[in-house]
Amino acid sequence: MTPAQKIASGSIVVGLLVLGLKFLAYWVTGSVALLSDAMESIINVATAIAAFVAIRVAAIPADDNHQYGHHKAELMSAVIEGVLIVLAAIAIFWQAYLAFLNPRVLEQISLGLGINIAAGALNAAWCFVLIRAGRRLKSAALEADGQHLLSDVISSFGVAIGVALTAYFALPWLDPLLASLVALNVLWSGWRIIRASLRGLLDEAMPENDIDHLKTIIAHYGTGAVQAHDLRTRQDGHSVFVDFHLIVPGDMTVLDSHTLCDQIEAAIKAEFPNARIQIHVEPEHKAKKDAIVIADA
Repeated sequence: MTPAQKIASGSIVVGLLVLGLKFLAYWVTGSVALLSDAMESIINVATAIAAFVAIRVAAIPADDNHQYGHHKAELMSAVIEGVLIVLAAIAIFWQAYLAFLNPRVLEQISLGLGINIAAGALNAAWCFVLIRAGRRLKSAALEADGQHLLSDVISSFGVAIGVALTAYFALPWLDPLLASLVALNVLWSGWRIIRASLRGLLDEAMPENDIDHLKTIIAHYGTGAVQAHDLRTRQDGHSVFVDFHLIVPGDMTVLDSHTLCDQIEAAIKAEFPNARIQIHVEPEHKAKKDAIVIADA
């Protein structure tokens, strides 16, 4: 398995362990707020499985039917994850509504909170592993999973404090209110993941500062060319696609222009290792205004 696949499989194991702990915390206390926290963990397990499958699919080499690879599988996984999170929020709202109608007296608060806090601490450690690995490996699925876990950690500790206050002040209505707040947090988390993933599926360009850096590289390493124009970029999972037109002197040989393109590609890949670059060479009369000015030799 690749490093990303190993980490994704670890998420399934951690998710199942946390899920068991959180449902145990709900079982000993009867708190609907802790139940909402446990229900979110069901989604964690489901999305961890989806991320694992997506990463395996994304790693499949390009073939005749998918000549640009399978990278969008990770983005599709992240969209599915976001939708599942939104559905979890709706389910939590429903449980909170039922608890408002029939408040329950909480039991064994100390034991239940201790179990829930232990589960939250495990999630906290793992979410930072996922976020760091996702950014290092350029994996949208891993980073989305980590970002969701981070919101889960924050809400888990908030719920723990709220449940303690519910028991201390004997306020049964506070428990379903906390569950509703958890649902709002879950809903916002799901929307953020869907929005970020749709950007990739819609071929959103690289960030502006990265595009500026690309222009600087082309201008510096394109010495011998006249200019470059029509620079376009798009993000596709962990890959970045870059294409532009390179204007060269009319008397430059094919070999020299090819060598120049190799030089520019090597410089871009040194800064953006996952870049897939296509350069279209054109003669001088194809020059345009507002182009990338090439540095003089």
